[in-house]
Amino acid sequence: MRIGVLTGGGDCPGLNAAIRAIAHRAWMLGDEVHGFREGWAGLLGEGDSLPLTQDEIAGILHLGGTILGSSRTNPARSEAEMRQVEENLARRRIEGLVTIGGDDTLSVSAKLSARGFAVVGVPKTIDNDVPHTDYCIGFDTATDIVGEALDRLHTTAESHRRVMVVEVMGRDAGWLAVVGGVGGGADLIIIPEEPMSIERVVHHVQHRMETRQFSIVVVAEGARVEGIESQSSSAVDQFGHALLATRGIGTRIAEEIERRTGVEARVTVLGHVQRGGSPSMFDRVMATRMGVAAVDYLHEGRTGVMTASQGLEIVPVPFSDVTGRNRTVDRRFSRLVFEFNAAEEAESSQPHRH
Repeated sequence: MRIGVLTGGGDCPGLNAAIRAIAHRAWMLGDEVHGFREGWAGLLGEGDSLPLTQDEIAGILHLGGTILGSSRTNPARSEAEMRQVEENLARRRIEGLVTIGGDDTLSVSAKLSARGFAVVGVPKTIDNDVPHTDYCIGFDTATDIVGEALDRLHTTAESHRRVMVVEVMGRDAGWLAVVGGVGGGADLIIIPEEPMSIERVVHHVQHRMETRQFSIVVVAEGARVEGIESQSSSAVDQFGHALLATRGIGTRIAEEIERRTGVEARVTVLGHVQRGGSPSMFDRVMATRMGVAAVDYLHEGRTGVMTASQGLEIVPVPFSDVTGRNRTVDRRFSRLVFEFNAAEEAESSQPHRH
């Protein structure tokens, strides 16, 4: 076969590991592999691609980002652009396409599949919000980054008797805040799935400061906190998603805590730091397993599907079960967060022993 591969949407650690696995598995089966640059943009106009060889793939397993580049280009906005995608695939005699991306990339993949082209998707997003897969490539590494940041902020918060508000990514899902926050020892976690009032936030901080003299609050960028107004913006990406980084939810919470309690509060917006760096061992292995499975699915004629991690297995899930849906935090996790928050509040009301 002649296989194409692209990476779309926001970058994350593990993309190169997936590209490497796709190439190696394809070569084992006698295939050619062509990479399209800058996501779907590489299939528009005259197209922008390169044949992948050992030289391009050598030494990329541990590298963050993507050697193919990425973008948030959405060719499904118009029939003309979808035809350009088909024409570029035909011109290069591509028989099957592997798309590595989040919900937006997968939604375009589903539309291309519905038009009769052989497509297999591989889920990647630090938000971990793609349905029917336990893990997306990049999520594990991002939670490690959040956890390490919280470890470092604990020492400065305790040294200066401050409240540290840490804003993390995640869009409308709180997976990154939950896993990074619990693992990093945050004493309050605010996620989109469970709205919280500013009164409760302030009450928690007051209790915490009475005994521990410092507090670490993690808030997901898409969280809603009753009683404060986050900044709104009409700016959206090509898929119509609001640019949540402009909301300033972390800043507003920190300002309100300081205004109501008189305690010094500082905000740390981790931002694109969460997307960068070398992938964790888990992400390298997950990306490798998914990349291999994607090529196998193409050879088996199982297209119009996404590789999904379910338990210990990698399984095919139809695009129709994935697109247009958002995987929010499971109640088993959000329950853990609220029980943890409650336990922290109860503990902070007891005398603290150094």
